[in-house]
Amino acid sequence: MAPKVLICGRIVWAHDDVQRLLGDIAEVVYLDSKNRSEFLAAFQSGGKYSDVEGIYRENGSADIIGVFDKEIINGLSASVKWIAHNGAGYDPVDVHACIAKGIYLSNTPGAVDDATATTALYLLISTLRQYAIAERSLRAGQWKPAGLSTKTHDITGRTLAILGLGGIGLRFAELVRAFPMRIIYHSRNKVQDAPEWCEYFEDVDEMLAQADVLSVHVPLRAETVGLVGEKMIRSLKPGSIIINTARGKVIDEEAMIRALEDGHLASVGLDVFPNEPEVNPRLLEFPNITLLPHMGTENQDSQRKMEVRALKNLRDYFTTGMGKDLVLEWKNVKKSSL
Repeated sequence: MAPKVLICGRIVWAHDDVQRLLGDIAEVVYLDSKNRSEFLAAFQSGGKYSDVEGIYRENGSADIIGVFDKEIINGLSASVKWIAHNGAGYDPVDVHACIAKGIYLSNTPGAVDDATATTALYLLISTLRQYAIAERSLRAGQWKPAGLSTKTHDITGRTLAILGLGGIGLRFAELVRAFPMRIIYHSRNKVQDAPEWCEYFEDVDEMLAQADVLSVHVPLRAETVGLVGEKMIRSLKPGSIIINTARGKVIDEEAMIRALEDGHLASVGLDVFPNEPEVNPRLLEFPNITLLPHMGTENQDSQRKMEVRALKNLRDYFTTGMGKDLVLEWKNVKKSSL
């Protein structure tokens, strides 16, 4: 009997790929629960999802059943072996609850690199050149804001510090090198296959002291909440800029706002916020910053790639016993068991 896969959320662009990738190896069913309690009840013995082995999850499902927290994970039937999360960041899924229950979890690295890196590029250009305030001035019929040139800079020759040189950070580095910018970075370890023009700094404070722009590219985990805090922000040069396309909670928002208020930060470019879709109203008071409503992968090309990559993880699991994008925490578990 073919294993059952539950599509938990929307497939927007890859409808044909569902059949192409899973149609010949699995029975595919779609989420029709109206709320969380109904969803969990369906995983109980005799329920319509009680024999589901694989789950495709996308963030839109949270509007119906909430995030995949410990309650959801623990409520899944014992038959569930793989959750394919559509997204590079997988903080909406309790990975530790998955590990405790023996449920593999994958994400979609790589598929989001271009879109997120180009979003960071836009924020970099907009903040250094102050294009956002200039556009608002034009739309208000006021042409160019007075004194804008005293607050703006060329990109060429500036130093970009990347916090977390993963796939997105490296793609961003490749884009800005064209100006060119000097690229420096700090990660948990030196990235062995990083280009020679990416300068590694083991000491993060030493890196920050040389940066004109800090771009944040670390995942949201318990240990990264508030990682970019008062100390790190004040280690930046006065007049520097922070770009964040990772997760809002990685930055201590209050510390960032204080640095904007006293001028230590010249600007910030944010695509993510701690409590989306809510945005701290204090941020709206700064005309010199650029804000986007989490536009990172908001295009059909990247979204289709993400859907396909998540589906491929399910197919790989059912055909080979393992998907290619097992999340880091699971990889560490498997490594420690060797």
